[in-house]
Amino acid sequence: MIQKKISLFFATPLPLLLLGTFLFTTACSSTKNEPFVATHPNASDKPKNIILMIGDGMGLTQISAAIYENKRPTNFERFRHIGFHKSYAAGELITDSAAGATAFACGIKTYNGAIGVNVDTIPQQSILEEAEIRGLTTGLIATAFIVHATPAAFYGHQPIRTFHEQIAADLLNVDVDFIIGGGMKYFNRRDSDDRNLYKELEDKGYTVSNYTEIPLEKIDFRSNRKIIYFTADRHPVPVSAGRNYLPFATKIAPRFLRAANDNNGFFLMVEGSQIDWAGHGNEGQLMIEETLDFDRAVGQALDFAKADGNTLVIVTADHETGGFSINQGSKKGEIQTAFTTNGHTAALVPVFAYGPGAENFKGIYENTAIYHKMRRLLDFDQAAASSQLNTRQ
Repeated sequence: MIQKKISLFFATPLPLLLLGTFLFTTACSSTKNEPFVATHPNASDKPKNIILMIGDGMGLTQISAAIYENKRPTNFERFRHIGFHKSYAAGELITDSAAGATAFACGIKTYNGAIGVNVDTIPQQSILEEAEIRGLTTGLIATAFIVHATPAAFYGHQPIRTFHEQIAADLLNVDVDFIIGGGMKYFNRRDSDDRNLYKELEDKGYTVSNYTEIPLEKIDFRSNRKIIYFTADRHPVPVSAGRNYLPFATKIAPRFLRAANDNNGFFLMVEGSQIDWAGHGNEGQLMIEETLDFDRAVGQALDFAKADGNTLVIVTADHETGGFSINQGSKKGEIQTAFTTNGHTAALVPVFAYGPGAENFKGIYENTAIYHKMRRLLDFDQAAASSQLNTRQ
């Protein structure tokens, strides 16, 4: 028997032996708690800036339908580095946006409904907070209100996602440089207290404006002052009702953040929030329109990254919504849609990456790995930054 095994070993072609040795070595060298990220010997292989784009509820079928519905190639088709993440929450195979965004923002699995806290409701430092501590400029854009689950997870620390006024107050504890989204009522007409957070933001040095005062495109973005612009009193309207600011905001934000501090770089999170809402409503055509609006914003980010050369763009979703399908009888430009649920699903979620470090996002991995990959590519040191965060709390 031993002689037979030795004979088989020497009869195996050398390339297969080398492949087997490589796979065995790779499997044994990875650790359980450390997400794998390829090393980069040259500094130029790492980004100075990161734009993380989240199409809430956007699964592979939503992207497919947008591609088939559009008359010309989408911006999704510009990517060459593509992977998938596992979106499940702590104790739940199907995540919600709060737990999903907290995984991206803080690198942990937590319970559904949690905003920037772990399963024991202990606040966890987000990558945006850490970027701020390290001198990077930061930004948040959403087509929901700015205290909604996804943007909130990057600066808020609350046990329940519906604590909107508490989350709004959390925004005063950070210094995000560029903010665009809805939810003005949670700042200037609060039910839980008499605070006027709108004025408190102005007192902190922000240029604060809103949709009732001046159109977004009329804002002077050349100022060095931090900017927050409210696009709605609560939620902005759907793209089908005329909302069109997401691509424009995504074009302006990276240029503003780079101009504000070109030495240290920036971190920007952009959410296409209402893909998810169309999924919950089982509105197939609206879901496609929202995905295409998000795709136009992706195009703006890619154009900036291509010209800049130091920016990594990551495009993904927190989860899939609706169990969306493209049915028989569909044609290009005439998609027949269907849904299996009005809730979320546990389908793997695609991840697209472009720019320095993009190759690290290929493969299949946990949603928390996106946080760890971003931190490593930005050369953040968790221990040093955590001590500073503890001092601020």
